[in-house]
Amino acid sequence: MSDAFTTRVLNITTGSAETVVDLTRDCEAFLREAAAARDGLLNVFVPHATAGIAIIETGAGSDDDLLAALHSLLPSDDRWQHRHGSPGHGRDHVLPALVPPHATLPVLGGRLELGTWQSVCLVDTNVSNHNRQVRLSFLG
Repeated sequence: MSDAFTTRVLNITTGSAETVVDLTRDCEAFLREAAAARDGLLNVFVPHATAGIAIIETGAGSDDDLLAALHSLLPSDDRWQHRHGSPGHGRDHVLPALVPPHATLPVLGGRLELGTWQSVCLVDTNVSNHNRQVRLSFLG
């Protein structure tokens, strides 16, 4: 691969509960190595049908609010056509329509350009899959 494109896969253990995992430090560490003070774009992608990437505030309750909102919008009950897995698992397959499996973010001078309270987060409501991969790709 050329210096203009670099990619890495993170292996994330999410556990057996719905969760929001802050990936911001992982993204920053990757960019320190991959971007080498250049401008470009960071793409964050989760190759799973039941997880997404969100840019939200964490640590002040917004991550819990997001999970609560998703639980209200996508209840874990028997209404879903998709029925394999744990009860209500069909909702997990609808999640990426609301929380997309990717985000593309600006990088200036090798640093991630986020707002003051923004964080890059993996959103995982699938309690049956405890291991996730997240691909970070820098183009610059």
